[in-house]
Amino acid sequence: MTCVCGAASGPLGECADHYYAILAEEQADPVMYRWHNPVVCAYLLQHPGDGHAQYLDVQFRWLQLLLDQGLDAMLRVQAHQIARNGHKARRSYDMAPFEKYAPLPQTVPGHFSASFSGLPVIDGSFVSDGHEAYGRRIEMIAEATVRAWTSS
Repeated sequence: MTCVCGAASGPLGECADHYYAILAEEQADPVMYRWHNPVVCAYLLQHPGDGHAQYLDVQFRWLQLLLDQGLDAMLRVQAHQIARNGHKARRSYDMAPFEKYAPLPQTVPGHFSASFSGLPVIDGSFVSDGHEAYGRRIEMIAEATVRAWTSS
């Protein structure tokens, strides 16, 4: 079976099956949860029909920020956005951290060199070999996502 992103099915099925399993596992694992933003952005960019088109550009820029500056910088920008968007702050989304990154191209790629269905799942866990290894795999998916969009 092939996923809409062009990836072959993995141990849990299509990418969506892996994605929802990741979301469930990260709820109980705060270290794994640090990768939540790139997981969501990469999944929705690889499966744009599952999200909202109006957010794909900023999701593309989030992945570029991650690849350019690393996870800690991305988490700082994320904390800044959360603080700005709180009900008490009543300020809009701050696009300044994303201005230097390329906008989302118009052509949707048909294939990605790394996808969610390719993630190893051992004893029901994506982090059985450690959080660093999991983070590297998510970063590889993020990189494959940006590369596919920029080359399409």
